[in-house]
Amino acid sequence: MELKRELGLRDISLFAISCIVGSRWIAAAAHTGPGAVTLWLLGAVFFLVPLAVAVATLSARYPGAGGLYLWTRGDYGALHGFLAFWVYWMGIAFWFPSAAIFYMSAGFYTLGPRYQALAGNRYYVLAAALVAIWIALGSNMVGVHIGKWTENLGAAATWLLCAVFVALAAVAWNRGGPATPMHFLPHWDWSTVSFWSTIAYAMSGMELAGFMSGEIRDPLRNLPRAGWISGAFATVFYAGATIALLVLLRPEKISELNGLAEAGEAGARLVGIAWLSPAIALLVLASAVGQIGGLGTGVSRLPFAAGVDRLLPKAFGRIHPRWGTPYISILTLGGVATFLLVAIQLGDSLRAAYDELVSLMVIVGFLPFVYIFGGAWKAGKRLSALAGGGITALAIACAIMPTASVTKVWLFEGKLALGTAAVIGSAMLVYRRHAKGR
Repeated sequence: MELKRELGLRDISLFAISCIVGSRWIAAAAHTGPGAVTLWLLGAVFFLVPLAVAVATLSARYPGAGGLYLWTRGDYGALHGFLAFWVYWMGIAFWFPSAAIFYMSAGFYTLGPRYQALAGNRYYVLAAALVAIWIALGSNMVGVHIGKWTENLGAAATWLLCAVFVALAAVAWNRGGPATPMHFLPHWDWSTVSFWSTIAYAMSGMELAGFMSGEIRDPLRNLPRAGWISGAFATVFYAGATIALLVLLRPEKISELNGLAEAGEAGARLVGIAWLSPAIALLVLASAVGQIGGLGTGVSRLPFAAGVDRLLPKAFGRIHPRWGTPYISILTLGGVATFLLVAIQLGDSLRAAYDELVSLMVIVGFLPFVYIFGGAWKAGKRLSALAGGGITALAIACAIMPTASVTKVWLFEGKLALGTAAVIGSAMLVYRRHAKGR
């Protein structure tokens, strides 16, 4: 039984937007100041565009469900294909709890003074995060024809969120000018250098659309077009929304976790609309569910392809007879993300745990891009490979730097080292076990 081709140009474009654009990065960017706008533009030119070129090239060269696994297996062999899939899959598993913590905390804070105390409450945030993860994954598990509307709704909410902040910023600028002087030269600071890696990570996600090529109608035509559409929107969104937040508030008044809520409150006071802040909270939550669903759906195709190749238990290669989805892969991702969401909280505050998840997510998540841009090099896309590969190396180096909120540097670095080693080591163990039985 094969996966169904349910996705047209509109669907895959919105899917890619949901996977690339994360409103969580806007507050972090605005917190570092106007220089972040320049970093967004540089990230688009030197990483997002090369990635879109690489994904379109590799998807055409190795068509079908499985994306990264198929591309790397075809270029470097089964071991490297499995390693790339496993490390990327685990990187997304780390992404899930970090994203859920951010969005649920921001949602509570933006709902108003009655709920703001819950934004810092570990147990309420964790409970809400678990609900969001399983709603997003569950809707996609019962079929792409249903789950795609989760991603479509999330992408639409992201568009509207950006439009709201830009409109509020326009009002603020007209009435009294921007709260922040707009000097766009990036400022070097060791305490914020780790954010440079998140700029590149925020520009990733187009590869997930390539993972879905087995379910796209006319993928050779629609996938490249979706790449340009989603890439253009992502660049405009990140740069525009960052400027909007800086017009409303100064950087030091924008926190990385609750900056969207703080800017929303400032905007609501400015225009005198009391319900605006809760409305922004709903848009943030809708965009979160769409992004969680999009990433969960795309990455679940990797263990499915490995299961078909008998490098994982046969259950991973099964498609649900009614829903037509790799349901075992989706359930497993949800289970691992749930475990990590709880385990990473041990020994640290909620904020420090969030920073650790982000750094570990970036380090693990970027390692497979070495294979993606290596494949682009072999396919003759040398310029894209050089630009994307260079940014990949820089992002990994920056992610190792602890943030200002980290007080136990030894614990921070220890978790990063242990987590990365565990991901790579587990990949090798699983591969050797199942490769012998093929």
